[in-house]
Amino acid sequence: MGNSAFSDRDGFIWLDGEIVPWRDAKIHVLTHGLHYASSVFEGERIYSGNVFKEKEHTARLIRSAELIDMEMPLSEQEITAARHEVLEANKLTDGYIRPVAWRGSEQMGISAQATKTHVAIACWPWGSYFSEEKREKGISMQTTKWHTPAPDTATTQSKAAGLYVTHTMAKHAAEKNGHDDALMLDYRGLVAEATGANIFVIKDGGIKTPVPDCFLNGLTRQTLIQLAKDLGLPIEETQIKPEELYAADEVFLTGTAAEVTAVGKIDDAQYTVGPVTRQLRSAYEDLVRTKAKAA
Repeated sequence: MGNSAFSDRDGFIWLDGEIVPWRDAKIHVLTHGLHYASSVFEGERIYSGNVFKEKEHTARLIRSAELIDMEMPLSEQEITAARHEVLEANKLTDGYIRPVAWRGSEQMGISAQATKTHVAIACWPWGSYFSEEKREKGISMQTTKWHTPAPDTATTQSKAAGLYVTHTMAKHAAEKNGHDDALMLDYRGLVAEATGANIFVIKDGGIKTPVPDCFLNGLTRQTLIQLAKDLGLPIEETQIKPEELYAADEVFLTGTAAEVTAVGKIDDAQYTVGPVTRQLRSAYEDLVRTKAKAA
């Protein structure tokens, strides 16, 4: 597919029950999801023909739609079948998958009772989210002024498109200042997440990660917690204050796109890509390869 714009690529996209040429996968400008952010999505990876955590991703997509009061027209089985149909059409065995569901253009206005939920699934080759150099020395981050919202002010457990506008602004500001990503605090001023990944903090060999009570409980996050337990590493889900983060020995991010990414700097704090990060990163890479071989 090359490095062309995402609207101008070879390949195929699954759209409302049909495999269509990539360039023909279009929607109307008055689509409700475009104007009112009534859209949910997933980010998934396929390794050697195996979609990692496929069942969990599919279930979360359906749950995300429910949380924003949007009817999902497809069952888990139908979404799974569509995913594999588009993977086969593109002959993709390693890469990234993006299912998305949105309210269409059948009605315009705040109310969306008459809209139809549309679903599309795209996939493309995609390597590491950050370069190998950054993986080795750790990415640079800055704390953003934007905070994750309280759970009674937004559907924070839904992977809903509308929640990501502040993440985009935060990442843009960080990039303009020479950083790779941004750290987001929550509405209480506690450590929350990065713009597209969860965060883990290591001090004296002990691992902590924030309680996901106002941000998405990532599937990769859940996987890393279990891996740490399996390896006998001390890990705790708890509230983390910024001063604890700045005093940490190691910091890393987790996410489908980011996988396990070391952090080398947040604001003025410096971190080493240390043994715990390397052990967990290696364990995660072994896990996805093992799952792929077993599939």
